[in-house]
Amino acid sequence: MRKTARYSALAAAGLLALSSLTACANDAASTADSGSGGSGGKGEHVKIMVGGLDKVIYLPAMLTQRLGYFNDQGLDVELLSEPAGVQAETALVSGQVQGAVGFYDHTLDLQTKGKSVESVVQFSHAPGEVELVSAQRAGDITSPKDFKGKKLGITGLGSSTDFLTKYLAVKNGVKVSDFSPVAVGAGPTFISALQKGAIDGGMTTDPTVATVLKKGLGKVLIDMRTPKGSAEAFGGPYPSSSLYMQTDWVNGHKETVQKLANAFVRTLAWMATHSASEIAAKMPADYSQGDKALYATAIESTLPMFTKDGVMPEGGPETVEKVLKAFNPNIKNAKVDLGRTFTTEFVKKAAG
Repeated sequence: MRKTARYSALAAAGLLALSSLTACANDAASTADSGSGGSGGKGEHVKIMVGGLDKVIYLPAMLTQRLGYFNDQGLDVELLSEPAGVQAETALVSGQVQGAVGFYDHTLDLQTKGKSVESVVQFSHAPGEVELVSAQRAGDITSPKDFKGKKLGITGLGSSTDFLTKYLAVKNGVKVSDFSPVAVGAGPTFISALQKGAIDGGMTTDPTVATVLKKGLGKVLIDMRTPKGSAEAFGGPYPSSSLYMQTDWVNGHKETVQKLANAFVRTLAWMATHSASEIAAKMPADYSQGDKALYATAIESTLPMFTKDGVMPEGGPETVEKVLKAFNPNIKNAKVDLGRTFTTEFVKKAAG
């Protein structure tokens, strides 16, 4: 009887796992083929994991596909999505994908763990993040000095929102142990946590920010969507969104990496010469969640964070290292070789 029950449970678990894998495969296929930019299975196949495809900070990934620039390079790029950048990092390091679109700061963190990963296209020179406080707690939290004893939302533990929240706290005299980071993801899950009081505030990006403000659920405490906001919060440019890849893979597939860089740099140049509304019109319809005007506003608020050429901003790696050393003991006590965390070889060739 016990054996039968056990085998039945195992069989059920197997079927569940199989159905989950099938669902994931279907999701991946629909993502890869979505929009006019899908290459329809032609060309060299490359898988890229994005830490939230619908986040405006990672917009160049889907936009490049929608514009058809991957296809123009002879690439069949499959874009996959995870709710947090740290999960995209895990997918890359485990070899599930060839590239990840996430924050550059993961390359420093991974180097201290013996993993050689580098940014090959730098999408941004500012975090694109916003620290929000709930409408109910706006009177209690007027600066990061008030983080003590509070529950603060982040996308995931070990994510860049986790890193930046800890830095803002430490910079303002609050110990990392004095507040509670709560992994709530982004979008509806972040908004729900804010509404229910599960968090007092938190760090997130557009279009979540635009939705929270429109609904009157919270207020902006710190805006890091512009180079100016980045400089005020961190003392310099903070390169965030990027395409990063394992160094060994880059060195062994330079032609493919160059094609990816060509496509992304072309997209960044296109973004620099088109309005937020024009950019929004190119994105999948469901990204606007039924409010096209609000989605365009979210893009407009975030546009200043993006580079025009994919080149790492001067002084950016040093700023990131300073931020991470402030609270991360692994990096504080390690010597990081910043030169190994990024390369400009491919983007400079892409620019001609």
